Amino acid sequence: MIVLKSPRELEKIRHANKIVAETHNFLAEKIIDGITTADINQLGEEYILKSGAIPSFKGYQGFPASICVSVNEEVVHGIPSRKRFICEGDLLSLDIGAYYEGFHGDAARSYGVGQITEEAALLLTVTEKAFFKGVEKALVGNRLTDISYEIQQYAESHGFSIVRDYVGHGIGREMHEPPQIPNFGPPNHGPRLKVGMTLAIEPMLNVGTFRVKILDDGWTVVTADGKLSAHYENTIAITEDGPEILSII
Repeated sequence: MIVLKSPRELEKIRHANKIVAETHNFLAEKIIDGITTADINQLGEEYILKSGAIPSFKGYQGFPASICVSVNEEVVHGIPSRKRFICEGDLLSLDIGAYYEGFHGDAARSYGVGQITEEAALLLTVTEKAFFKGVEKALVGNRLTDISYEIQQYAESHGFSIVRDYVGHGIGREMHEPPQIPNFGPPNHGPRLKVGMTLAIEPMLNVGTFRVKILDDGWTVVTADGKLSAHYENTIAITEDGPEILSII
């Protein structure tokens, strides 16, 4: 069942996402050659806690960290490690969740470390723009897959593939609520968009195949061909005046 949020509930979700956005802004300045993914996780966890929230991901279904830190061919759910050093030219994806007074916020960003290839830079740009293309369709009365279709068309028009095994989701009192939001598929399917829906829309684009696999750690999702991947996500609210992006400040 899709839960429509009241104005009071939406205010809590808005604040949770403000903390997520601030955490991203804080960590973006810490991404340098030589930092470990565990360092990023620790800094992010400390920032969320100091902001009066709890990291949503820590312990969620057994996930062992507060921040998902995925590098290069890692699509999502990368586990931070003291042995994994970030290097010049890497692509780094951070997925951050914060739980504040009973409600979750969720957003992901991908970053280039220092000088990156033209292909990697284009991947970052198209992944972010694909999100905004989809959000243009997040209007009252439209159907859910109107968002999906726009994301896929934009991504594929630039030569990138869309991950199919992992999708966006509703969000609120639970990190993952109905409905699931694929980043691909035909338009005019799924539920009608209504005021009070809160959705985490998150395109995941690959340079090569859309196929992925999970590493032996049981969490880290990588591209099947070892090529680069990028991830961009925000939590939005459906309002009478159009979509409100909650995790950008």
